[in-house]
Amino acid sequence: MRLLQLHSDFIEYEPIEKEIRDAEDIASKSKVRLEDLVVAFVAIENGDDESVAKAAADEIAKYLDTVKSSRLLVYPYAHLSSDLAPPGVAVGIIKSVESFAKGSINQVSRAPFGWTKSFNIKVKGHPLAENAKEITKQAEHEHAGHSHGEKESSALKAEEKLQSFWYILSRGGTMTPVSEYKFKKQDQNLQVLANYEMAKKRAVDEQPAHVRLMKKLAIADYEPASDAGNMRYYPKGRLMKSLIEQYVTRRVMEYGGIEVETPIMYDTKHPSMESYFNRFPARQYSLTSDNKQLFLRFAACFGQFLMAKDFNISYKHLPVKLYELTRYSFRREKSGELVGLRRLRAFTMPDCHALCRDLDQAKQEFRKRFELSISVLEQLGLSTEDVEMAIRFTEDFYNENKEFITELVNRFGKPVMVEMWKERFFYFTLKWEFNYVDGLGKASALSTDQIDVENGKRYNIEFVEEDGSKKNPIILHNSPSGAVERVMYALLEKSAKVSKTGGVPSFPLWLSHTHVRVIPVGKEHMEYCEKIMSELAANQIRADIDDRDETVGKKIRESETEWIRYTVVIGDKEINAAKLVVRDRSEGKQREATLQELMDEVKAQTKDKPYLPLNLPTHLSKRPQIMV
Repeated sequence: MRLLQLHSDFIEYEPIEKEIRDAEDIASKSKVRLEDLVVAFVAIENGDDESVAKAAADEIAKYLDTVKSSRLLVYPYAHLSSDLAPPGVAVGIIKSVESFAKGSINQVSRAPFGWTKSFNIKVKGHPLAENAKEITKQAEHEHAGHSHGEKESSALKAEEKLQSFWYILSRGGTMTPVSEYKFKKQDQNLQVLANYEMAKKRAVDEQPAHVRLMKKLAIADYEPASDAGNMRYYPKGRLMKSLIEQYVTRRVMEYGGIEVETPIMYDTKHPSMESYFNRFPARQYSLTSDNKQLFLRFAACFGQFLMAKDFNISYKHLPVKLYELTRYSFRREKSGELVGLRRLRAFTMPDCHALCRDLDQAKQEFRKRFELSISVLEQLGLSTEDVEMAIRFTEDFYNENKEFITELVNRFGKPVMVEMWKERFFYFTLKWEFNYVDGLGKASALSTDQIDVENGKRYNIEFVEEDGSKKNPIILHNSPSGAVERVMYALLEKSAKVSKTGGVPSFPLWLSHTHVRVIPVGKEHMEYCEKIMSELAANQIRADIDDRDETVGKKIRESETEWIRYTVVIGDKEINAAKLVVRDRSEGKQREATLQELMDEVKAQTKDKPYLPLNLPTHLSKRPQIMV
């Protein structure tokens, strides 16, 4: 259950219309006004039951006592979660919250369930006026000493108590406490990132823009039959994912990565597993097989480390760069934090580790990977202007490596957020991330790299030094793009921002499902359209034909709404002329071009990028309609 409590001067709400079939019947649709109260916005999630309702009522009663209020409105509010319980279940639990609350609160009322409502609220201006909680049956059972099929690392539990010191590090090396830094207009997203990280509030209060777009464009959607945070990808989304995966993998291989494949599940009691697990802040899926307690991997780290342990490595071989594209890695994120492609429980992570001889070699390699990450993001359709950098390190590492850290910030080209620790808590001494800040003020890490000083020894990975002695390597952890799904999220969110400012939202052409759509004016023009499409396909240009029994105008409009850049309409004039009339969506106009000129233009924009053919029928009349 997600619970948002607001100590308010008043709330006015008015039922407008039934939003769902299971909406409650109400006697009147008149406006309701309540004054001097606590409004408890409540979202019921999958797995919630009566025990959660009781825990919520207790939590609400404590809050009312804290703010010295005696009046409560329970307000069903589905927008607090993306993992909602079925309506029939949810309404019963909402009523239970109301019933339990009446046992300890003087005045309790409830807004109707399942209705679209307009409301106006004024929240009191004191520090405790806003209070958000997540209440789960799991938490109650864990308190009683029972397991719920997932394992939580001691690092995750301790992370919440970890003391961090926050700064802004400017180009040139000046480090200023966040509270004293004078943010400029161009630092707006950096300020959002700093506030987001310091607050450590990951819960999602409303639907981000990319969720609407991923459904509208038939890219991805939630899968109700799976666990939350496990998505379905429609043909267009699968094609985009494949292209990103291929591109990032190729770039890592060009950098020198050695591609491997490792298992997705591991024994929790394996000595190195258990030790590493408790140094990595993550919640895991757990399962039992042949009396073994296993967990699903949250990264490719330990699989590659166990493999490297069995290598015979000389200092001459270093750095050794192991790479795997993990489809999938699993992290059992809190249900209230899951939303769209931004935060998932199953995700695809390009993961490259470099075994380095010493810190000097590690820093040299770190620089190369930093450049690789910037280049990869740029080619995926993002840039350093689209992201904000966070860098995290221990105080000792910073004092000993100021010049190196400043070099990274200078290369990034703008101020970055710093999180510094007095002591090393994690296995790394330095970590940076490129974060995308979306329209809701949520930050999500994309590219990242870390300097790991523990796991070489933990996994007994050794190399033979020049003098014959054996040493443990320093390990770098790099994902040059971040999770593939996160890249798609960032591209969609960026498109939403472009649209909001009056621009034309789009993907890089090489990631678009259809490069060119061909539209016949009549059936007599189909043969010529087929010829054009065949020529385009022969040149590795994804093209399709809208041969449906619809008007030309409607076909053109739908090509636009599918974000197809080039649309070519073929009639008598085009068949008899040497040039085509090409509608260019990004330019918002049409122009004449020969077929060869059109192909050259497309090829120039997709040069050096992976190619895959359409994974839908080339004729739109043959495609099933995807209901989203």
